Amino acid sequence: MQIFIRVIFYISIIIVCWLSLVKAEDINYFNNLSFSTDKLVHFLIYFYLTILGLISNFKIPDIYIALFIFIFSCLIEVVHIFHPYRFFEYFDLLANLFGVTIATIIFSKKGKKIY
Repeated sequence: MQIFIRVIFYISIIIVCWLSLVKAEDINYFNNLSFSTDKLVHFLIYFYLTILGLISNFKIPDIYIALFIFIFSCLIEVVHIFHPYRFFEYFDLLANLFGVTIATIIFSKKGKKIY
């Protein structure tokens, strides 16, 4: 079961990376999102990735998994600076950070240490 969860985690990272690099107009429904809905989507995506990463039971501290996921989101936003059809947004980073943080807090409240 653990291998299956890890495969889903890796596939999810690839999908998020791909969706973050294609033209927004090429993704149905996403080009019409309002500001708040877009930030909610960012929150949910990084909340999902963090929960999935944490339940994957990697042999590294959970805080490193959360940190990796947030750094991944930062790298995606930096790429948006140079992408002709995407834009760097601090609020996207903030929404990503909230998603990672809330997922980490919820996961740690379940009785598992994050460090």
